[in-house]
Amino acid sequence: MTSALPSPVTLACSGLLCLASVASAQETVDVGRLKNEDIQVVQDVLYPKTGRLEIGGHLGWLAFDPLVTAPKAELSIDKHFSEALSLSVMVGGGYGFETLGYAELEAPPYNVAPDAYGYLASALVGVTWAPIYAKMASGGKKVVHYDVFFSARGGGTLEYSVIDHTKITGAPTVGLGVGARFFVREDLAVRVEIRDDLMVEWRPTSSAWWFKQNGGVTLGITWFGSRR
Repeated sequence: MTSALPSPVTLACSGLLCLASVASAQETVDVGRLKNEDIQVVQDVLYPKTGRLEIGGHLGWLAFDPLVTAPKAELSIDKHFSEALSLSVMVGGGYGFETLGYAELEAPPYNVAPDAYGYLASALVGVTWAPIYAKMASGGKKVVHYDVFFSARGGGTLEYSVIDHTKITGAPTVGLGVGARFFVREDLAVRVEIRDDLMVEWRPTSSAWWFKQNGGVTLGITWFGSRR
């Protein structure tokens, strides 16, 4: 009893067909206009955060105080419990400088030195909530994945008196912000956040309680650990 073996020509043709099918599978497929029921096509998360630790370094500027402005650097640690919710820690430091507005008040004809305080350091702990994960086309060639998050953190801030630099005060702080992560790859993202730190501080130079806002913008890079 004999069995027919495939000829070399048959084998070659089969190999070419397999290569063609693989190449076809790698090509972009035009699915046409998506309907509402096709939401799973855009709902898939390419860069998941659940169960991962996110560590980042950030540079920022407290730019909205008319009297004192401050560059700052921050370290962030986020533990993601889900795609939307994470425990967030922000620790930062910087130094406040008098603005042109403050210098103008000190000069004639005003000759007034306002009782202003400048930023030194802060430590905040809270949560971030990221209800939005989205994708957008960049130049028609690259798809950018990003999320949008809201933050609420509490802690404390250290500030110094512009009039007397030896006077330092600690202020309980609530920081509220909104930001976005732009994913570069699975373990790397660019993160931007706009945050307003609301403080109530005792100022020894005037022996009074003051309410102050430290509004600023930070831009940084964050690294994601392995999934668990």
